[in-house]
Amino acid sequence: MVIYTFESGAPGGLFAFAGDRVGSSLPSRHGPWKPIANISARQRLPHALSRKAVEDAIAEHGFQMWRLKKAS
Repeated sequence: MVIYTFESGAPGGLFAFAGDRVGSSLPSRHGPWKPIANISARQRLPHALSRKAVEDAIAEHGFQMWRLKKAS
């Protein structure tokens, strides 16, 4: 499964994974969403995120959101 990565146009470092290249299921209230990467089935997800957990969330909800932690 290819996983598509998006960045939110809203402030706060919000990102999302989706199962389609246009992010049709991403919540509009956090948009606009900008596509930033495609991750093939053989590639690892960034930040050691669990591919299974992300694929399960996409199957159930159509997307999985995540936020970058602020550097301390």
